[in-house]
Amino acid sequence: MGLRDLFRKHKKEHHNAPTSNPIVETKTPPQQQHKTHDNTGLTSLHISENMSLNISEKYRQFPFATRRNAVTDEYEVSKESLGVGINGKVLTCWHRATRRKCALKILKDSDKARREVTLHKRACDGCDYIVKVLDVYENMYASNRCLLIVMECMEGGELFNRIRDRQDKPYTEREAANIILMIAKAVSHIHNMDMCLNELIIGDLKPENLLFTNTSDSALLKLTDFGFAKEGNNEQRPLNTPCYTPYYVAPEILSNDKYDKACDIWSMGVIMYILLCGYPPFFSTHGGAISAGMKTKIKAGEYQFPKNEWKNVSQEAKSIIQKMLTVDPATRVTIDWIIKCSWFTGIVPETPIDIRPMLDAENYEQMRVEIAAANHAQRRADADDDEIISRLAPENSRIAKLRAAKRQRQGVGDTVVAPLSQIDERD
Repeated sequence: MGLRDLFRKHKKEHHNAPTSNPIVETKTPPQQQHKTHDNTGLTSLHISENMSLNISEKYRQFPFATRRNAVTDEYEVSKESLGVGINGKVLTCWHRATRRKCALKILKDSDKARREVTLHKRACDGCDYIVKVLDVYENMYASNRCLLIVMECMEGGELFNRIRDRQDKPYTEREAANIILMIAKAVSHIHNMDMCLNELIIGDLKPENLLFTNTSDSALLKLTDFGFAKEGNNEQRPLNTPCYTPYYVAPEILSNDKYDKACDIWSMGVIMYILLCGYPPFFSTHGGAISAGMKTKIKAGEYQFPKNEWKNVSQEAKSIIQKMLTVDPATRVTIDWIIKCSWFTGIVPETPIDIRPMLDAENYEQMRVEIAAANHAQRRADADDDEIISRLAPENSRIAKLRAAKRQRQGVGDTVVAPLSQIDERD
């Protein structure tokens, strides 16, 4: 039974249970400690309990202290969902003693989950631009071992949502540079970590995993979700297990070539491109997660800077993108080169950027649907259980219906309409 099914079962069993105020601390009788708390179904894990058979020797011992008492001893867990990571669901919780609001990620215990937790915990130490892991619990849920990761709650929301929802002032190239610099600092920390001669590769860098600490102008942007992070050897063993979201995938991964941390630079280039115009440089035109034409363009590095959206963007910014989106990973710029660019350290224009394609409700919804579909497909491909999910045919998908409606309004018959309004200039 997959973790998603565990939550469905739990929700059904407690459908009629009274809802408690998550801000009000509930008292648990002493005799109830290490039993079910707050109707969550989460219980403590006794140290004498046998290790799951699916945990390999490599991951049996965490390199840091974990807790085995029930997470609800220290935290009140809410039913409020903050989202779904690549490997697990994220809920809201409150620390009982300090009343601090936190995020709780629940993973079914496995080698993959333990690797994610270990890499995230190591990566966040000493870096202000990676979401902090506050506590790690090993608990039982419906007779299944689970890992519960308590993290700082990022109340500023996702990167693109924040830009899209702003209405108070123009979005400028200077602001885009500040955002990219924060991303670069997170990537730099990860790429330069001392992992016993092994490099750490994010592997699936994307805007959905970039969150703001709060809604203020001074909020920090932080990286989260290390479900696809990998350890690779700097010299002898590049990775060759593909993990990606289509919009941001590097050509060497699509070509099934071995890859290294240069793939994160490509993903940064795609994110920077979107931040400066409002749409991605590569896209699918048929409603699926990725098309043959999209793959061909990524592998060839074929993209443009359409004049309407890029006329006010500096040549230096375009040049940086070109260096990041270099097809050959051996000649692609490194994160150390990016950090030193004068575009970040010098005077960047305060010119407003035309991101109307991102702000357009229909175009934005189309991009969100496509990304969500790609993320879901990748989660299913990387799932622990054997559940089979039936997928809609492209012509019946939500994204296909959106495009069909746009074609009808524009009177272009059966011509394929790309996901964003400026597509005719880029084809």
